[in-house]
Amino acid sequence: MNKKLNIALMGNPNSGKSTLFNSITGLNQKVANFAGVTVEKKSGKRIFNSTDITVIDLPGCYSLFPSSIDEKIAVDIVSNKSNKNYPDKIIVVIDACNLKKHLFLVTQLIDLEIPIIIALNMLDLAKQQNILLDTTKIEKKLGVPVVEINAKKNKGITELLQKTIDTNVNKNHTCFTKSDYDITYNKLVKCLNDSSNNLNINSSRAKATETVRRQKFISSVLDSFYKNKPTNIYSFSDKIDNILTHKVWGYVIFGIIMFAVFQSIYSLAEYPMQWIESIFQITSNYLQNILPENSFSNLLINGVLAGLEGVVIFIPQIAFLFAFISLLEDTGYMARVSFIMDKLMRRFGLNGKSIVPLISGIACAIPAIMSARTIKSDKERLITILVTPFMSCAARLPVYALIISLIIPQSAKLWIFNVQGFALFFLYFLGLFAALSTAFILKLLLKTPSKSLFLMELPSYKIPNWKSISLTIYEKSKSFVLDAGKIIIAISIILWALSSYGPKEKMNSIENSYTQKINANQDKQESLLSEMNSKKLEASYAGIIGKSVEPIIKPLGFDWKMGIALITSFAAREVFVGTMATIYSVPDSNNNQTLRQKMASQTTPSGEKQYSLAVGFSLMIFYAFAMQCMSTLAIVYQETKSWTWPIAQFLFMGTVAYLASFITYSILS
Repeated sequence: MNKKLNIALMGNPNSGKSTLFNSITGLNQKVANFAGVTVEKKSGKRIFNSTDITVIDLPGCYSLFPSSIDEKIAVDIVSNKSNKNYPDKIIVVIDACNLKKHLFLVTQLIDLEIPIIIALNMLDLAKQQNILLDTTKIEKKLGVPVVEINAKKNKGITELLQKTIDTNVNKNHTCFTKSDYDITYNKLVKCLNDSSNNLNINSSRAKATETVRRQKFISSVLDSFYKNKPTNIYSFSDKIDNILTHKVWGYVIFGIIMFAVFQSIYSLAEYPMQWIESIFQITSNYLQNILPENSFSNLLINGVLAGLEGVVIFIPQIAFLFAFISLLEDTGYMARVSFIMDKLMRRFGLNGKSIVPLISGIACAIPAIMSARTIKSDKERLITILVTPFMSCAARLPVYALIISLIIPQSAKLWIFNVQGFALFFLYFLGLFAALSTAFILKLLLKTPSKSLFLMELPSYKIPNWKSISLTIYEKSKSFVLDAGKIIIAISIILWALSSYGPKEKMNSIENSYTQKINANQDKQESLLSEMNSKKLEASYAGIIGKSVEPIIKPLGFDWKMGIALITSFAAREVFVGTMATIYSVPDSNNNQTLRQKMASQTTPSGEKQYSLAVGFSLMIFYAFAMQCMSTLAIVYQETKSWTWPIAQFLFMGTVAYLASFITYSILS
């Protein structure tokens, strides 16, 4: 039987910790939350030399004196032996370019008397800056193994794992003698985790004393760790930063980059989306030809398959979106965005760190809201949580993509740019505008004090780690298909049943009436059959539900079919597409048409195009502002520990969505 080993990965932010995690675990990963909290826990497994290794990637922290909620989780795990995630050993990842800053955490972990191994990362970047380290001297002075690695190129991983298995703690070793302390370090950690503070220790004073003495020790040994004395030179990164963090050009460049991202999402994803659409169309026709015509085949083709198409077709756009976000993060650019945005964010009651949740909200509001835990000010954190759902997430992307394709031709160009890309960029910009405007209002309404400092290390620019980016794309796309897919398929099946059945007397009456017409007019059989199916859909249970909400949404240009989609998409915004796919498949026996073609052919009772420019933009504006996601509301509740904020958030966003949609439809129609 293999031995079991639990390893915690720790390190400062931007040390390459997550890249090392990906190198060790590969695809054998899972993401969950730590018990009782909504801080994301990334864990993975690896079998190495008859050892089952479980690796937990802990939130990045600069020291064991936590200043944010996610840092406190990491500290509790490594300082509390009763914690179920307490590790057998710790791998500390440090950036060779910033040795002094990273050693503070290292020396603290050494004194916890857990076996630790130092993974010395980014030596290639250090060499470019003429920084050469003596790992033998670092090992001798600190008394712990040091392994040189290149996480991005997967170098040194085997040696690191072997050293980790072989290493045991030397309980007699510490970076300091006990006489150097007013109190022992373990006692201090216990004090910091003891809410009753029954040890009668002044935590602030103890932490200050601890920090000064530790920094003094690091300064005394640091020079001996270098083979050559590093000099402060004006690096290539500094030259780039002069442009990217410029008070004017920094904003311009960021805007251009984001515009290019949304242009690319449309242009690059169009062909794979068409291929997926064709595959589903061929599959649907094939099943229709080989299966007998009954309720089961109807459910399979018009319920399950139609709903599945509404999920899979948008994988290319989701993949490209996450690829671009990962690329910007991996190169070190997103840290610069936070830096230049700090001054602007403060005018709206936020700070530079708020830009991380806001930009992350483009992917998904749930982890974005969780990432607000790094914000120290309670007021700034609360405002960030409340406005982040305004950012257009990946779940809104399928809705935008579908409606934009209906109201704006693919061939439409503005100079060399795709007009569809312009429309998508506008919707995302609108979300940011709504988030900042709401933040400014909350800044004035919330009277709690909000003083905070913005401190962030600007990492060195790096060549993207394509393996990590590929893993991110795979994980996020898989998560979209499995998580959203389960909801969409389940709702599609329910919708198929609601759309296929209704009050028996009325459904039989419609069928008998049209059967007589079809028998009398054989030459009009196909059009009469289509008309009968439409009448039956309107009389179905789904039709009854849609008709009940139609008076409320009619001023926005929406019909009862859209009303059904608005209701079901509260489970998840992307359910809108699956709902429309099911609704338009049930009464339509022609499976040669794609969903976009079916929706494009829809007309109003007066004969006008159903999805006109006015209706299309009204619908997209509604989804841009509305809180159509029950999972996000649940996360807001968990983060604020009160139902007051999520309920207020839902009502406010819903009101804004309705009014904005009404104004848009009124102007464009």
